[in-house]
This record gives sequence, structure tokens and C-alpha cells, in this order.
Amino acid sequence: MSVDRSAEDLLRELAPQVLGALVRRYGLFDACEDAVQESLVAATLQWPREGTPDNPRGWLVTVASRRLVDHVRSEQARRRREDRIALATPQSELLSRAADAASDADRDDSLALLFLCCHPALSSPSRIALTLRAVGGLTTAQIAAAFLVPEPTMAQRISRAKQTVRGSGTPLGMPDTADHAARLAEVLHVLYLIFNEGYATTDGDDLTAPALSGEAIRLARLLHRLLPRDGEVAGLLALMLLTEARRPARTGPAGDLVPLAEQDRRLWDGRLVDEGTDLLTEALPRGQVGPYQLQAAVAAVHDEAEHVEATDWPQILALYGLLEQAAPNPMVTLNRAVAVAMVHGPAAGLELLATLEDDRRMARHHRLLATRAHLLEMDGRHADAAECYRAAARRATGAPERRHLTARAARLAPARADAPERQTGDLHHVLGRPPTTLEQALTTVLGV
Repeated sequence: MSVDRSAEDLLRELAPQVLGALVRRYGLFDACEDAVQESLVAATLQWPREGTPDNPRGWLVTVASRRLVDHVRSEQARRRREDRIALATPQSELLSRAADAASDADRDDSLALLFLCCHPALSSPSRIALTLRAVGGLTTAQIAAAFLVPEPTMAQRISRAKQTVRGSGTPLGMPDTADHAARLAEVLHVLYLIFNEGYATTDGDDLTAPALSGEAIRLARLLHRLLPRDGEVAGLLALMLLTEARRPARTGPAGDLVPLAEQDRRLWDGRLVDEGTDLLTEALPRGQVGPYQLQAAVAAVHDEAEHVEATDWPQILALYGLLEQAAPNPMVTLNRAVAVAMVHGPAAGLELLATLEDDRRMARHHRLLATRAHLLEMDGRHADAAECYRAAARRATGAPERRHLTARAARLAPARADAPERQTGDLHHVLGRPPTTLEQALTTVLGV
């Protein structure tokens, strides 16, 4: 028998809190994580029969603590661990006292746990895997399926990550003030990577992995709840919501990719657009604007346009200029080249794109080729565009992108003699109405 949806959501919400309580008390990250997983399994079996306990968090902490102690005692080879627990916890407390009855029982260690899972000693893939496992509550099988690797491979990755955290001797807790900003940036980057993999998978037959991007949004909501005044946390959550809002229109009936310019915007999730816009509008005036807020602002400008011709490309170009100053990155330059092409014409965009050809990170990337093909198509150079589309398709790792790029090449080659002349008209969004609150906030950021 399985728990209902509300109980399942409750378990996922409580899992990081329970793990944080155990790690704070015993300091054995890997053993505590295993014990918490066992307590969650016990809950899925017992709660449907006996009902959800009055204090579900306390129930889980108690069960997980007992499982942890049982495991330590049953393994003679781990006698040292047993000694550590025995020294840290009086015997009477283990036998008679509720495991969450300490004075800090209501303390939520979820944020500290996120920082621990994003430990600097871990590689980026290990941080992602450990975060999804320990904080997200996903099973090893679910994480392996999301990243298209065998379950044993993912199990080994998670196991090594837990061993690394244990070996580092880092206690559960918030980083020092001097280290806080850098560690928070690592947490945000991990959540950003998780979302991106769910929104546009890097491999496989499907364009998206909704469960993965949904989990990233859930964790970003948790982080925003714990750090409600942090502008970049709000910016990342807004970026996720504004981007996720387009998911219903991103694929056709056969699962093929539908580019932004061709999407049916009536399918976009207006609730997510409104939530993301409100978050961004509240965050922008607080102070220094960071990269996630700027990316969210770009997404908001796209989402506010009722149709593609109404897109305010000059504003998007200005935002990409700020983003390139705040966080120089070849992908930012790639996107700015598109905005340059939409404002100043495809030749100007191609000129900027050429500056990326010597960048080793981008020289053979399929998105550089795909973007060049798009700008060549805008410029009416259809034969050259088709060749670039085919080259991009050969380098794309995801099947939907390969099909999309191949189809675009097929439509252009051979180029038709009667192909319509490219449109270079003004795509500037003429308001004709009072500016919205978001537009006022953006005007302040852009200084115009």
C-alpha cells in the first residue's frame, strides 16, 4: 500500500529536516542518510494503515535514530562508530527519550544540509546527485534515470560523495560569514544545473525531464523560504518559474522541439508567469542585481510579449549587456548575438558570433553552429544556413534537437528562388499604455 499524494509530499518536505537533525546529532552523514531512507520506507508502509502521526517529523526522527543505532550496534567492524554515538548520546536518551525532544527540535537544518551536499570537495555531478538524494528525497534509481546512467553507477557516485563529505570532517552548519557567499553560489549553481537538465536534457530521446526541473523548483522554493531576502535566490526561483511556464508549448504532438518564436503562447502557464514576475519585481529594487536576476529579467520580457513581434528586443539586448558584465560567459555572448541581430540586423549578430569561434568551450558546440545557422537564415543565405544546421545536428546530443536541426536544414536546401525577403522591421515593443510594475523596476536597473 502506498501513501496518498499529500502524505508523499509531506515525506519529501520532511526528509531533509530529519536528515539534518540526525547529522547534527551524530555527525555520520552516510549512515544517517541510509537510516532516514529506511524511516521513509517505514512511513510509507505504516502510515496508510495507522494514520499519519500527530508529529510526523518526530516520528521519522525517532525511527531513523533507532535504525541508525541498530545498524551501528549490529556491525562489529564499525565499533568505532558505535563508540562515537555512545559518547555523544546517553544510553537513557536512546532508550526512553524521543529523538526529536531536544530544545532545538523545531530547528530546520534544510539549508545547512544543502550547503553540506554542495561541499567544495565534491565534483559538480556529485553535488547534484547528493543534493537530489539527501535533500530532494529522490531514489538512486530515479536520479540514475534522469541522468541516463546505470543505477549501480549512480549508486557508486552517491556513495563516494557521502564518503567524501564524511572524510572532510565538516560539521552540519552554516558556513562562516566570509565563506557564506561563495558556498551559497555553489548551492544556486547546483539547483540551476538540475533545472537545466530537466528543462532541456543533454541526451536521450526526450526533450525534457519534468520530474527533474520540478524538483529543482521545489528545492529553490525551499531555499527562498529559508532566505527570503536574498535577491539572487529570488532571481533563480523567478528564472525557473518564468522558463518552466513555457514547457506546455515547447514540444509538438510527436515530442519534437518547438522554438520560442513558433510557440503557441496561449499554452504558457500564466500562473507561473505571474509568480515569477512578482518575485522579480520585488527582488530588483533591493540592491545589487546579480546574474540570476538578470536572466530572469530576460525571461520576463519574453513572457510578457503577447506575440513574438511584440518582444522588446532592445531591452533584452541591454539586459544581456549587463549580464555579460556581471558574469562573462560564452553562452551569454551567444544569446547577446541573437539580440544584436534582432535589433541591428543579422550581419551585426554574425560579427559578434565570430568572436566565439576561438573559444575552446564553444568552438565545436552545436549551439554555436545552430545560432550561426539561424542568423544566416535571417540574412537570406539559405544554402550556408542549411549547411550549418546539418553540422549542428551532427554534434547535438539530444534526439529532439537533432531532429529539429535536421528538419530546418531540409526546409532550406535547396534554397527556393522565391524565398520571401527577410524582415528587418522594428521589433521594438511599443507600449501604448502605462508601464507595468516590472517594467518600472527594469527601467531602474537599466538606468533608462
